[in-house]
Amino acid sequence: MYIILILKFEFHFSIANIMKNTNPPIIQASELFQIHKNKNLILIDASNNKNAKINYQQNHLEGALYVDLNTQLAEIKDDVSIGGRHPLPSPQKFSETITNLGISPQSHVVIYDDNNGSNAAARFWWMLKAVGHQKVQVLNGGFKSAQKIGFPINANKVEAKQVTPYPVIDWQLPLSNINEVEMVSQNKNYLVIDVRDNARYAGKTEPIDLIAGHIPGAINTPFTENLDKEGLFVSPQELNIKYQKILENKNAENIIVHCGSGVTACHTLLAMDYANLDIPKLYVGSWSEWSRNNKPIVQDEIETT
Repeated sequence: MYIILILKFEFHFSIANIMKNTNPPIIQASELFQIHKNKNLILIDASNNKNAKINYQQNHLEGALYVDLNTQLAEIKDDVSIGGRHPLPSPQKFSETITNLGISPQSHVVIYDDNNGSNAAARFWWMLKAVGHQKVQVLNGGFKSAQKIGFPINANKVEAKQVTPYPVIDWQLPLSNINEVEMVSQNKNYLVIDVRDNARYAGKTEPIDLIAGHIPGAINTPFTENLDKEGLFVSPQELNIKYQKILENKNAENIIVHCGSGVTACHTLLAMDYANLDIPKLYVGSWSEWSRNNKPIVQDEIETT
């Protein structure tokens, strides 16, 4: 009986996959290799670390353009307490960014980074999805997975295509804010998910923001658990089972996902989409905003203000 139930689940899951994810949000390195010379493909390196731009200039996947998290995928303010460390740019500024990258509504965009999608690849994926772009995927395993199969890599300068301005009106995927999070975080009908590693969530360490801890009522599901030991996303079926259990049949509109500054939270939103689940709300300000606004904080199960 147990085996039959599992087979039934996998059958229904595969049908749902066909119906919902005709363009799955994850692409395998071997699949990218087969299409990498297609004229409609726009390949983007979204790595974000201290030497990311230099590394890109010295070595990138053939044909890839570079996008910078801090200057193109965020509009950083002097006061981090307003919107956190990586607030979204205005839709109009984002339109300029994707237009300058040669992206049109018809483009097939594939994004990678050097940390399994968690640097900024998933963030850029979310942003493109949020303005209605249809064909955008993240490379499973990032730069290393492409390198492993012999994908062409060089330091050649890449010029973006000339395209007409990308039409962007507003963010179409659901967003949350600090006021809503404060109002619902301890409401049993809602769920706030913190995707940072457990040590940061528990308040044992905080290498980036000023105060350690987590939002009262938030649960901890580290984004790294979306991946296997090789740094690849586990299967959609496994992700579906995992998140169905965590979400407990709550509607996506009652689920809020956050991290430190609204970047790695997108990794979990990507995983949920890959698992054929509706994409919940993103709290962009995340811990970097919450912890700077005199809000209640939980550290090792001791609540502080």
